Amino acid sequence: MTPDIAIIIGLLALGFILFVTEIFSIDVTAMILLSILFLFGYLTPEQAISGFSNPAVLTIAFLFILSHALQKTGVLEYLVIRINKIADRSRFLGRAVYLFTIGLASALVNNTAIVAIFMPVTIRLAHKYKLSPSKMLIPLSYAAILGGTLTLVGTSTNLLVNSIYSANPNVEPMGMFEFTRYGAILMSIGLLYILFIAPQLLPSRTVTSSLTKSYRLGGYLTEMKITAESPLVGTTCLDRGINKHYDVMVLDILRDEKMITSNIRQTSLEAGDILFVRGTLDNFLRMKEVEKITLLTDEKLTQQELEKENNVLVECLLTEKSDLVGHSLMNSNFRRRFGTFILAIRREGTIFRKKVAHIVLQAFDTFLVYGPLNKVNELSKGGDFIVLGKVEAELRKQRFWWMSIVVVLAAIGLAAAGIMPIVKGAMIGVVLLLALKVLTPQEGYQSIHWQVIILIAALIPVGIVVQSSGTAEWIGGFISSAVRMVPVEWQPHVLLALIYLITMILTEVSSNAATAIIMTPIALAVTQQMGLEPRAFIFAVAFAASASFITPVGYQTNLMVYGPGGYKFSDYIRVGFPLALIFWFTAIYFLPILWPV
Repeated sequence: MTPDIAIIIGLLALGFILFVTEIFSIDVTAMILLSILFLFGYLTPEQAISGFSNPAVLTIAFLFILSHALQKTGVLEYLVIRINKIADRSRFLGRAVYLFTIGLASALVNNTAIVAIFMPVTIRLAHKYKLSPSKMLIPLSYAAILGGTLTLVGTSTNLLVNSIYSANPNVEPMGMFEFTRYGAILMSIGLLYILFIAPQLLPSRTVTSSLTKSYRLGGYLTEMKITAESPLVGTTCLDRGINKHYDVMVLDILRDEKMITSNIRQTSLEAGDILFVRGTLDNFLRMKEVEKITLLTDEKLTQQELEKENNVLVECLLTEKSDLVGHSLMNSNFRRRFGTFILAIRREGTIFRKKVAHIVLQAFDTFLVYGPLNKVNELSKGGDFIVLGKVEAELRKQRFWWMSIVVVLAAIGLAAAGIMPIVKGAMIGVVLLLALKVLTPQEGYQSIHWQVIILIAALIPVGIVVQSSGTAEWIGGFISSAVRMVPVEWQPHVLLALIYLITMILTEVSSNAATAIIMTPIALAVTQQMGLEPRAFIFAVAFAASASFITPVGYQTNLMVYGPGGYKFSDYIRVGFPLALIFWFTAIYFLPILWPV
């Protein structure tokens, strides 16, 4: 090992630690790695910025815009809901048709957008089938992930792997539907697992007996103020059995601007104390009536605002595109900007120790939002929020609305036929939609997930260094030495199993884009050393990097359904680990058959 290789491996290790610990956002972590490599001369200026002109990055940006254009028409929700009505007589058939359609849609449209579109639809279907949303939201994410493996454009991971692979001499780029050979097998097995096995492993964490009850997700934080008439005055939380009777946890007490954080259960309560509580909405309301305390809304809203007939309570998910991320509600002036009020906030794995208004917001935080119906309807239009439970099953027939469908199908069809590269078709399609004013330039900019673009563009030069420094070759030599310890006839299968397993583990704890960018050159190096045809191993990296089922952090769609489903981290392990193992063994068997080694 040379000093340069040791430094590169150390930086890669640092990068993965930063991705896992989330000390910085993933795009900032990627830029830190890029800057260090650039600073110490491992990259030329041209190489350092090469990611921003990479065809895969540009294609992903254009596909984000095309996905938004298709989403804007409402055609996907319309088709899925109409198709689902065919199977109204059978819950099982209805779920099967629904998930299969989600998978097919994810093959053509970014799967993150698919999950954003269909979370409200899924919650409505859960209500229809008298199921907990937690029984259907992880399956939604998994179906979208599986659908993304069907085509070259189904997920950014496939585009990245193809970009790195096709940059090598004397190789044929991956075809648009070449992924379908194995992707169809994965989707078939995955859907059978989701339909028959996953329901036995998934918890029932929420109840959907009515529209308001569908927002009973646990783990919300809000504030309650003790009034002078409250029975709590002069007693303790333990005396009144707050946790026992209401299933509400008092985290802290704010008294005269001083925070009481210890011995909460036995602290004598006073009028004017503000309790920071964690629990469910219906339990908050029950506690409010019995203990004669006021909720955050009672304190902040006027009686006239509370009594307005058109005011509604909905649950919203903050998207990663929102400029609210990284700011508090107070700093962002939420109420004045959006005309609504946040009653409570929820973030899995976190217990807040401050007022709701002062909490720094993160992507995919879940809010209970109270406000006028028209203002609530506007929340989802700007792309800042996904309003859960709000479903519109109508085509939105604006001027040239049908062009969005034609453009998406034409771009993919021309690329599949080899007539036009996907980046060319996607770019021309975007320009056409902008010229016809189907989309505005502002909508185009807002529809791009810039964090994803920056992440990938910054990591591509890191992949260049892994190859040019000899790091990929050194790691490949280490892997090939281990593989050569088994009989020759088993070596290709053992190597494929090892590459798939390493990729799968890394993608569960880190960014799938980072994993694909690092593992692709390693797979190329080790197959070259062992004299094997690399194509099956490259597809192993592509499929394994997308096969994130065991943790909510490995793939964005898993994180999106985390809060709305009321899940715990262990739920993903319980339902995802068996599926990941099944896919590992499936890859070992089928990939060498489909792409001989």
